[in-house]
Amino acid sequence: MRPVALEANLPDTFYAGAGRIARFRGTDLPDRPEDWIASTTVRYGHTRSGLSSLPDARLLRDAINSDPRGWLGRAEADAGLLVKLLDAGQRLPLHVHPDRRFARSHLASPYGKTEAWLILDAEPGAHVHLGFRRDVEAEELAGWVRNQDVEAMLGATNTVPVTAGDAVLCPAGTPHAIGAGILLVELQEPTDFSIMLETEGFPITPENALLGLPLETALACVTRAATSDERLYGWRTPAPGSLLPADAEPFFRADELAAGATVTGFAVLVVTAGPGMLSGEWGELPLGRGQTVVVPHAAGPCAVSGSARAVACRPAA
Repeated sequence: MRPVALEANLPDTFYAGAGRIARFRGTDLPDRPEDWIASTTVRYGHTRSGLSSLPDARLLRDAINSDPRGWLGRAEADAGLLVKLLDAGQRLPLHVHPDRRFARSHLASPYGKTEAWLILDAEPGAHVHLGFRRDVEAEELAGWVRNQDVEAMLGATNTVPVTAGDAVLCPAGTPHAIGAGILLVELQEPTDFSIMLETEGFPITPENALLGLPLETALACVTRAATSDERLYGWRTPAPGSLLPADAEPFFRADELAAGATVTGFAVLVVTAGPGMLSGEWGELPLGRGQTVVVPHAAGPCAVSGSARAVACRPAA
C-alpha cells in the first residue's frame, strides 16, 4: 500500500469561512470553513456528509473496513481520529463537547470530543475563549442558555490570545469558542457532538443545539468549575518531542516532519511547506504546501525530503 493524496472534503456547516483553506491549498474551492481530512466520521444527523473519498471514489471508511490491518495495523476498523482544517471567518458560538463517559451514557458512542488546535495563521489580536474564569452555578448557566445572554457567557470565559505556531488543547467538557481570523489544524476524537450554549444569530436548530437531549441533561456535560491560569498554561505547553500538550496523549498525537524525518504507521499529514518528497519502498509522492495525505500502516517507513514540512497527526499510541 502507498500513501494517498486527498482532495479537499468541505461539508456544509453553520458558520462563515474567509477563503483561507483555498489559499492554503493553493486552489479554487468553495468558501467553506472546514476541510475534514481522511475522515471516517459523519456529520451529526447525517449518513454520508463528512466522509472522505479516495481518488478511486471509494470512501476511506469502506477501504479501512475492508482491510483494517493494512490501513491501521490492527484488526479493529477504528482510526480513532478526525483531523480538520478550520478557517474561522467569524467567531464561532460558545459551545462544549461531551466526554467519553457522557457519550457512552447518553449518545451511544465510545468517543466524546476532546480536541486540539494547531494554529497555522492568525490575524493580529486573534484569540480563543477557553474555559470559565470563575465557578459557574448550574442554574446560572441554564439561565444564560435559555435567555441567550451571550454577553454574560462570553464575559465569564478566559480570553486566550493565539498566534501562528501555537498549540491549544481543549478537553471535552470545556466551554470554548474559536475567534475570527484564525486558520488551524484540528485534531479531535472522531465524533461530531456539540452542545451549543450560544445559538443567537447562528442557523442552529433547537434539536441540533442539544443533541436531542433535555437542557439539564445536555448541560451536565459542561465543566463549570473555573479553569485556572496554571491549567491554561498546561493546555498550551507542548510536551517534549510533540506539538501537543501531554494531556492530549490519551486521545491523539501530532509531531512535525521535515527533511530526514520518517513516519511509520497510520498517519494523516498536513503539509505546511514545500516542495519536497515522501518516499518509501512503495515509491515516491511529491509534497507541496496545502497538500493532505493519508499514510496507511502497510506503507511502512515513509521518509520526508526536500523543503517539505508537515504535521503528522496520529491516533493515541
